[in-house]
Amino acid sequence: MLSSILEFRKGILFVRLEGVLNKKTVEQLHDVVTLVKENDIINVVFNLEKVSFIDIKGINFLLYVYELSKKKNGKSLLCGINSNVEKRIKESHILNYIKEAKNELRAFDIIHI
Repeated sequence: MLSSILEFRKGILFVRLEGVLNKKTVEQLHDVVTLVKENDIINVVFNLEKVSFIDIKGINFLLYVYELSKKKNGKSLLCGINSNVEKRIKESHILNYIKEAKNELRAFDIIHI
């Protein structure tokens, strides 16, 4: 199961995820893709603090949104990477593309520098 809270604040779409982000749940985030593709949203921050598991499909989803954002000259960041997903995130090398911030406040600062 996956739940998400979306908040658009000061030019950034904050996506707060809770639960499992895998091939079965990634489709639930279709709204995020639609918002980035069809609106003026260019900056996205994924808060993974409450994600209990992530698989390659979840990582590919994060990379896909990163690519959408990058095409619009925006930025995507990950924050709140917890011990449940840290190993998988590091093994995937996603952090070679998407920057990591400790928390949402720091992500906000990075995007607006």
